[in-house]
Amino acid sequence: MTPAESRAFRKPADARGSAGVLPGASTLADATQARKAGITINLLPWRERRREQRTRRFKQAMLLTLLLGLLLGWGVAQHEKALLRAQQARMAMIERHTAVLSRDIEAVRDFRRLRERMLAQIELITQLQASRPLTVRVVDQLAATLVDGVVYTALERRGARLEISGVASANRQVSSQMRALAQSPVFSTPLLANVKSGDGPNAPKQFHMSVDERALGATTLEATP
Repeated sequence: MTPAESRAFRKPADARGSAGVLPGASTLADATQARKAGITINLLPWRERRREQRTRRFKQAMLLTLLLGLLLGWGVAQHEKALLRAQQARMAMIERHTAVLSRDIEAVRDFRRLRERMLAQIELITQLQASRPLTVRVVDQLAATLVDGVVYTALERRGARLEISGVASANRQVSSQMRALAQSPVFSTPLLANVKSGDGPNAPKQFHMSVDERALGATTLEATP
């Protein structure tokens, strides 16, 4: 066999070998070996597939991240809603208790006002009961010390003081009435405010005087020998 025939016979084998390398060149090392062997390899389909895989993986990762974010946001929103509902429930309970306490406070205030009114009434009744004997004694002494010719027209009591207005036939009777009140064990010395005379020498005299009542204890001590 001549050398030319040998080359012609090996050439299809080389072609088959190159054709056999092309489909199996899936890695960079194979491509490098093929390049060293003088064989040209087209890497564009492999890069496209690699790019598509990366794009697919990136999209899957983004979708997974989005789903996780949505799930996390939904969980946080549900947690916040639960906290809000719990806070609203606590506020409602506090408002109910506040309303009950307000009613109780108002009831206590009403009881205090009622207590104050009752204490004031009790004090007034006690004063009336304590002053009833003194009032009887005052009226009795006013009647006992009344001088002939003197008529009381008005009596006003202001605490322990009596304001007396009356009419007398003469000034002498007014003086006698003041002396009679001063000698009474119930009254102190009276004070004459004014005396008005009517028209004519025999016109009645209108007078106004005030006299203080003596304390019951002091009256008792003076009456005791």
